[in-house]
Order: sequence, then structure tokens, then C-alpha cells
Amino acid sequence: MEQFNQEEVKRILNIYAKKRNREKNYYKDNNKNNEEFQKKNRIRAKKHYQENKEKKKLNYEENKELRKNKQLYKYYKKLNRLDDFNAKYPEKSEFLKMKGIN
Repeated sequence: MEQFNQEEVKRILNIYAKKRNREKNYYKDNNKNNEEFQKKNRIRAKKHYQENKEKKKLNYEENKELRKNKQLYKYYKKLNRLDDFNAKYPEKSEFLKMKGIN
């Protein structure tokens, strides 16, 4: 694998930033208010949603316990009561530590 020096990295990042800026401006100027583009984009998004509905559902089911525990952790963290969370739910706290959250 080729290694880049600092100047080459800066040049590559600068080129990438300019390209993204050009794409963003093109979208704002040409596509954002174009009704034909909006219709095609909605059709594409709807098709993507229909094709990947099962994947999303499967992902949610696989991470259900993590999501629940994470939400409870965030609730106690917002209230500055993490010690209560750790005392009240030691198994959930341990689960989050294993996942690298806590």
C-alpha cells in the first residue's frame, strides 16, 4: 500500500472537499426544486425502502436489547444518576460495558 506524505494528504482532502462542494451546489442549483428529479428520487427512495424493509426489521430485532439498555443508560446519564443505574441494573450495566458503551 502506498504511503502519502502530509502535503499529498492535504491536496487529496482539498480536492475531495472541492468536489463535495461542487456536488452540493449542483444539487441546490439544479435538482432541489426540480419536480422531475423529486419524483424520480421519491420513487427510488420508496423502492429502496420496500427492498430493504426486512433488513431493517432484522437489524432492529438483533439490536433490540442493546437499544433498550442504551436508552435507559442515557436517561440516567441525563439525570446525572449513573451510580443509581449501575446499582439498580448491574446486568444491563455489564452488558453495555461489554459492548463498549458504558
